[in-house]
Amino acid sequence: MSYNLTSNVSFTASSETKFDEMFKLEGLLGEGAFSVVKKGIPRDNNCLKSFAVKCIDREKLLDLDEAGIRNEVSILKSLKHKYIIQLYDVYDEVDAYYLVMERLYGGDLFDRVITKIRYNELEARIVCKNILEAVQFIHQHSIAHRDLKPENLLLVSRSDNTSIKITDFGFATEVKGPNSLRTMCGTRNYIAPEILNKIPYDERADLWSVGVILFILLAGCQPFADTGDDDLFHQICTGQYHFYDECWESISREAKDLICNLMEVDLSIRLNTMQALNHLWFCKKIYSFDCEICDFNTKSFGLKNVALKLPPLQYSTNGNYIPRFNRITNAAA
Repeated sequence: MSYNLTSNVSFTASSETKFDEMFKLEGLLGEGAFSVVKKGIPRDNNCLKSFAVKCIDREKLLDLDEAGIRNEVSILKSLKHKYIIQLYDVYDEVDAYYLVMERLYGGDLFDRVITKIRYNELEARIVCKNILEAVQFIHQHSIAHRDLKPENLLLVSRSDNTSIKITDFGFATEVKGPNSLRTMCGTRNYIAPEILNKIPYDERADLWSVGVILFILLAGCQPFADTGDDDLFHQICTGQYHFYDECWESISREAKDLICNLMEVDLSIRLNTMQALNHLWFCKKIYSFDCEICDFNTKSFGLKNVALKLPPLQYSTNGNYIPRFNRITNAAA
């Protein structure tokens, strides 16, 4: 059964067309616990476009997983923005779900940072502005993403370092009011302190994650020393990060100020998307130049640490660990 997501999207069958009648699948683009992402080629010879097709094995899914997929589809169909991955169609069949998505060719931002070591300040500003505009749009629709990180930011092409799109809305949820969220979820290095402290939270948790992403873009390393969960979470909850001269001496004070106001433990002070987009850093004239690569590369903060694609955490409201379902690396590359 096919669901056309380009018009009125729902999980009510719009036709009896089978996925195999519409598409053929080719090379592997990514894989996860319950799914793979493959290149989808329309059987219509008049269509020259290819897609990223997320193929989810229904036999491996629990009821919770099914609900999560439906939630992700529902949210994606409500978000049409130039910096958000587009979902075109969903096929709900006996053995599998097939999610037909926009295909991008640049890989994820994490891998691009590894290749570049770090972004120069002009490039980082463009990327950050694009992220913030997309997050602002998401928040205006009363949705929190809750898993923003470089791995969930896909680049449009291999030759463009700044054109990105947000993907993976598996943890996204509706925000019904201030401090209305309680589920402990996200990825360990990017999770906001209020979530770790089990304090009711809202979409402002996404702004903390944007601050961490910006820190990584400019420094080429994580803001927190990852010496184990307890120590890492203590650093996050107390906001213990530093701008070491080896990495930051050439970075403007405006960039550092924006990071400090995004990675702010006190929610009454942390910037929202509008305030962040109006920050002086986005108005300041910055010349395009390649920053020298810093020598600061310790076991705690260096590139080897950031190069680990870490699994996300999800907990129930009583603190019990819930495994993250359907995690796919570079889902639409």
